[in-house]
Amino acid sequence: MASSWGQVEQFDARVPHPARCRSRFPPTHFRGHAARGFRQTSGMRDVLGQRLLVLAAVALLGIVVALAIVERRGRDDARAGLTGAPAPAGWNTAFAGSRGPAGDAQRTTCGQVLADDSLGVTHPVLPCGAKLILRNGDEHVLSEVIDHALVEPGRQLEVTAALGQILDLDETAEIEWRFATDAS
Repeated sequence: MASSWGQVEQFDARVPHPARCRSRFPPTHFRGHAARGFRQTSGMRDVLGQRLLVLAAVALLGIVVALAIVERRGRDDARAGLTGAPAPAGWNTAFAGSRGPAGDAQRTTCGQVLADDSLGVTHPVLPCGAKLILRNGDEHVLSEVIDHALVEPGRQLEVTAALGQILDLDETAEIEWRFATDAS
């Protein structure tokens, strides 16, 4: 090999040259950890065990904190639910009419079976079982939503035949309604 001064360098191929080695160890020494002088001692096993124990403790703490947060949110959601919200107290107006006589064992979308003496209201949006007070003139009647499917188009709510007789509804007419409250 020629050097920069034009002289030839002699080198021994058995001795690794730092520029030719890609790591600190020559290729003949790559035989695993034991060849490098690394031995796993009991002290190393203890350190590994301690690290695993700390990792397990941190994971357990994370699980406990997550469960506490979920449980607290569940309690807060139950307290903030709309089930305890007061119903609006004002009167609403709606075009209503009688849905006609009940058929033989006619079942509503709320799962109730209609009879000739059933007192109920059909409303397309209000939930099943919502308590309503209906007013037509001087008559006030407490009722509940029993169906969602209106029979005749153009009505906002419909009443059963028995309720229509109490409210004196022969045809479609404008009546007033409101949600029932504890005081009513």
